[in-house]
Amino acid sequence: MDFEVVHQAPRIAARAGCLRTLRGEVETPAFMPVGTNATVRALTPEEVAETGAQMILANAFHLYLRPGPEIIARAGGLHAFMGWSGPILTDSGGYQVHSLAKTRTVDDEGVAFRSPIDGSLHRFTPEGVVDIQRQLGSDIVMPLDVCLGYPHDPGEDRAALEQTLRWAVRSREHHARSGTGALFGIVQGGFDPALRAEAARRTVALEFPGYALGGFSVGEPREVMQDAIAAVVAELPPERPRYVMGLGDAPGLLEAIARGIDLFDCALPTRVARTGVLLTRSGRINLRNARFRDDLSPPDPDCACRVCARTTRAYLRHLFAADEMLGPRLATYHNLAFMGTLLQEARSALRDDRYEHWMSRVLARYASRW
Repeated sequence: MDFEVVHQAPRIAARAGCLRTLRGEVETPAFMPVGTNATVRALTPEEVAETGAQMILANAFHLYLRPGPEIIARAGGLHAFMGWSGPILTDSGGYQVHSLAKTRTVDDEGVAFRSPIDGSLHRFTPEGVVDIQRQLGSDIVMPLDVCLGYPHDPGEDRAALEQTLRWAVRSREHHARSGTGALFGIVQGGFDPALRAEAARRTVALEFPGYALGGFSVGEPREVMQDAIAAVVAELPPERPRYVMGLGDAPGLLEAIARGIDLFDCALPTRVARTGVLLTRSGRINLRNARFRDDLSPPDPDCACRVCARTTRAYLRHLFAADEMLGPRLATYHNLAFMGTLLQEARSALRDDRYEHWMSRVLARYASRW
């Protein structure tokens, strides 16, 4: 993997870049749709690419449990297994393990947990998680980390930071011996900017090819998140890519770009689509509302995707009311196209040195509906 900053904004930390992998280039800043179970739910790989997605995220935790990394390896790796030819980043499952608080145990060696599928007992270690992702054939690999919620005791932040760093050392050493893909470091540390900055400095000292900011989008206020992001970015080397895990709402994403973030992922656009919610430049709209029953206007008048070019709000509402599977499919396509267009415009604005003005206009209109 190679990363190049192709343009730096003059007054803010935002930058446009190019992430090069063996399976293609990714222009940054970029949003990665979430394909947890080796599929971006409701869409084919070709449709995902049509929306402007350059790289997708899959989850090692879920793929370990089902169908198993051995099966995926025999299929030729995750790319061949799911039919996606572009780059894939795999998350280690730290967040998923965090969500299993009642059925998992964390110690120095790793994490023991019970499967949410059948209750069977499993154990993740830093080395084992690297091996799982080697079998998957990921282009970018995430190490095992400790993710916390919000709020929590400050002492827990310190403990999570230290454990994440100890596991990072083991992951780095094991990956150097037997790993594939680019192993990113993950910066934890809760929402104390000073602690986050310390975590960033110590993670950078381990010399990873890229850096992820974990433990965000867990219920914290937006301003708290953005302050912590800024504290971390100030300590990261400018020549390495920066990735905020789990951030995908439009305002938060654009503000994080202004603070120097290059990569994002989030299940929000696809998750809300399955409930009938569309992302638009004027905020979110819920197609299940009765006022859309006879609304023959495009789903999003500002969108040029094929869903908005060919269908109406009334038709989409009808599909959801009738429980037709086409409804979630079309809404998912639109929401990912919305994200793809938003990021393409962000990259263009960055290269033209007008990002601040463009962002302020986008956010002002987006907030007008709330």
